[in-house]
Parts: sequence; structure tokens; C-alpha cells
Amino acid sequence: MTFTPGPLNGLWVLGLEPRHDTRGWFVRTWCEAEFAEHGLNTRWPQANTTRTLHRGMLRGMHWQAAPHPETKLIRCTRGAVWDVVVDVRPESPTFGRWSALELSESNHRQLYVPAGFAHGFQCLTDDAELHYLMSDVYHPDLARGFRWDDPAVAIPWPISDPVMSDRDRAFGPLSSVVESG
Repeated sequence: MTFTPGPLNGLWVLGLEPRHDTRGWFVRTWCEAEFAEHGLNTRWPQANTTRTLHRGMLRGMHWQAAPHPETKLIRCTRGAVWDVVVDVRPESPTFGRWSALELSESNHRQLYVPAGFAHGFQCLTDDAELHYLMSDVYHPDLARGFRWDDPAVAIPWPISDPVMSDRDRAFGPLSSVVESG
């Protein structure tokens, strides 16, 4: 694996290095020693997979608040997505800033998202699947979200007028969520 610091404090892009032979390929997606060497989380008590059916569908922007914030390790195992994170840590010098990159089954990248970041993605293909490792279990009472098109954050989503859940579409701006905890 290659470890490249992202543009926001604590964000990492991990390059996976497939080993090819006549049968196909093999790739290591997690190594406790390598993660510890980079000062990254090494405990993953929960894993999740999400499958999104159609190009243009959007999920986000979500995070889990203290006292159980989640660090995430995300990779796309089918199709392609435009994956976005936003720093929602009020004390951070990169608070409110976003970063995005394409994750796909063919580009062999993972995104290490530290606790205190909102996460969302938009499908660039039909039938996209993401796999997440989570540093904590889900606590519904700590689930938070902000509006995908919050003008203060100004994320330039690649596909306009996305299909999304009523819950995600009803979120307020980031400022209202951070102020209320």
C-alpha cells in the first residue's frame, strides 16, 4: 500500500498495489502494522457495505458525533463514485473545507477519513458498491448530517439534481448542525 496525505488535516489516500498472475489479481487492503506506522487507526469493530443502483444517486453528507465519532476506511468494490469528505471539526484549521476524489473498482484507491469528517458520495456509474471499515459501532442518536448543496461549503457535485433520500435532502446547513452539536 502507498499512503499519501490528503489536502485536509488527517485525511489519507491509500493506493492499493494489486499483484497480477494468470488467475487474476490479489491486493492487500489493510495491514495493522502499516497503519500503525503512519499513526492511523488500527481498530475496526464494524464493517459496512452500501450498494447504490443508479448513476447520479447521492448519499450524504453524514458523520457520527462525539463521544463515538467514526474514522472510516472506504473503498469502491464495484462501479465508480465521486467521494467527498468535509472537515466538521470546529477547532480544525480546515473546518468546513471539502476534498473529493474518484473511487472505483479499477483505480485501486481507498480513502482514510478521520473522525470528525462528514462523508458522502455520488455514483458515477450504475450499480456502485462501497465497503467501509468503521472505528466505532453505529449510534443512531449520534448520527448527524448537513445539506449536500450547502452554499457555505460549495461542493461542486458532478451530476446536477441528484436522486437522494428524503432524509438527506431535508438536512440543514452545516452551520446549524455544528452549532446544535
